[in-house]
Amino acid sequence: MTILGITGGIGSGKSTVSELFRMSGVPIYTADDESKKLVATSPVIREKLIAMFGEDLYKDGVLNRALLASHIFTDNEKMNKVNAIIHPEVEKHFEHWVACHSKYPIVAHEAAILFESGFQRLVDKVVMVYAPLEIRIERVMKRDNISKELVEARINNQMTDEEKAKLSDFVIVNDDTCSLIEQVLAVLQQVKK
Repeated sequence: MTILGITGGIGSGKSTVSELFRMSGVPIYTADDESKKLVATSPVIREKLIAMFGEDLYKDGVLNRALLASHIFTDNEKMNKVNAIIHPEVEKHFEHWVACHSKYPIVAHEAAILFESGFQRLVDKVVMVYAPLEIRIERVMKRDNISKELVEARINNQMTDEEKAKLSDFVIVNDDTCSLIEQVLAVLQQVKK
């Protein structure tokens, strides 16, 4: 089995690229979605986050995502502490997921912060999705209905595209001019060799 890592900055289109891999028969573990579920359901994570931010982080047992985001998105130190709580639980969950998908020749792990989290050590090859900064900002502003400044703050909290590209085995360009399907199929052909 080959495990692909799929990453890219916010607004790069990594979810779209992941969906194309899924449509090509590759199961996808979406770390962002799975970590949200774990933050909401894991007693280990809940206990540690409450110790860090207080009881009001969970109201009636439900995580106040906006409150958590307000604490971490512009504070790297707090974000690193939260990630140190969440990432070990996501890693355990991913390893279990891989074991359940062992019949597939290729599976993928999609994560915006694949390198920052250290999850690249769990994959065999990394696919980075690249989009020009202006396109990324516009996509996120439209998708999340937030200001340009907020998008830029989130982007500034992530590793640069240049750094990610250097660490990646493949770069898929998502600039609305190149065929994503052709690029995904080319990566799959390379991986299957």
